[in-house]
Amino acid sequence: MSSAAESRKAIGGLSVRSQLLHCYLFMIRVPLRLVHSSMVIHKQNVQSFVLAHGFILGVILGGGQWTSFTQAQSLRIKCVVPIGNQPHARNPATIWYDDFETDAQWNAYAEKSGSLDESAGLGETGRSLRMDYAKGERGTGGAKLFFGDSPAYRAKVVRKSERFDDVYWRVYVMHQAGWTGGGPAKLSRATSMASSHWSQAMIAHVWSSGESLTLDPATGVKDGNVITRRYNDFDRLDWLGNKPVSKTKIHSKDESGWWVCVESRAKLNTPGKSDGLNQLWIDGNLECERRNLDWRGDYDQYGINAVFLEAYWNDGSPIDQSRWSDNFVISTERIGSAICSCNPMLIRTSLLEGTSWQAEVATAGDTTNVVWRSNSVPVSDRVAVNERSGEFVGRRSSFNALSAGEEYVVRIRLGGPDGIQPWSRWHQRFRTGGVR
Repeated sequence: MSSAAESRKAIGGLSVRSQLLHCYLFMIRVPLRLVHSSMVIHKQNVQSFVLAHGFILGVILGGGQWTSFTQAQSLRIKCVVPIGNQPHARNPATIWYDDFETDAQWNAYAEKSGSLDESAGLGETGRSLRMDYAKGERGTGGAKLFFGDSPAYRAKVVRKSERFDDVYWRVYVMHQAGWTGGGPAKLSRATSMASSHWSQAMIAHVWSSGESLTLDPATGVKDGNVITRRYNDFDRLDWLGNKPVSKTKIHSKDESGWWVCVESRAKLNTPGKSDGLNQLWIDGNLECERRNLDWRGDYDQYGINAVFLEAYWNDGSPIDQSRWSDNFVISTERIGSAICSCNPMLIRTSLLEGTSWQAEVATAGDTTNVVWRSNSVPVSDRVAVNERSGEFVGRRSSFNALSAGEEYVVRIRLGGPDGIQPWSRWHQRFRTGGVR
């Protein structure tokens, strides 16, 4: 048998290169209890080890199938399963709510493309809007909603004839595990349609900047008049600056494979003043903000009346890949994260079969306040936040559920209490239902 062939033997027989392997294990201080006296590694521990150190171990062992053990994305909680009846759906402040479960909502969009995917809904149930990127192509998928006083697509306008000068919109976004190529340029925008020909008084773009997101506000008003003549009349727009960029690199491989909450806000300036506002929250954290904007001069004929979900990738995708959108909300007040039960289910991103993991829950405002810690989860990709699956600690030590009406975050690591990989960062903010 050749050396290369030997190095690709099953996990239970690593003795051929045991000298090198032992040296490497010692260097990184993996406890020697992982190693039998015969230098045979337990399968489960090797899997966890390779997730953290797969590349180097692959070199030691001669490559081959070992490269398949490296993860396509970082270890994250993919989602916290939301309750089925979201309060946003019946909140009077909500202009639009769509969980992509009903054809009636889907058919309400003036323009739409892409597919409703039944295999990738938030919470691992139901449907989501799938956007596909074939290699070299600019992407398919999106939805355009018109509302309020929009003069465009009057037959499709929701909340007709109402005026909205301050609008929030939120969507959960998940990029395919192993996402490649950075940001696909367009994610969403809110705009003020000023004619049936789609001339625009202002646009609040949420676009990519490398692997991050950025705000790119623009005005189509000059001397009190709308000067744009058509949709995306870029040459006539006054661009107010695409800055700053988000700290979270939502389009990176590390942040792929999990549902990320993205919320934006556009508040028009008081006519004649420069007091407009543009904001961006990612996973519940305010990451981009533009103050003192002059969106429209002293123009006041139309408010914000359309929000689009988009897929357009200016340069085209380097590979075949997809992303998904779900739980789309437009509102006149801050939306925040999806609402979950007080004993919610946590679902992780992909791991090797048989790899154990552990999760913790803390209050969003103070992550030193850990309130629940799971037992080691050896097989399943999910765990319920309850007394059977772990223990409530700290301020919740005398309870059997999370507090109602509270915001929480989670983190995850490989293994159990003595796991060999550090904790992930705190992420996946969620709010429990009910009143505190």
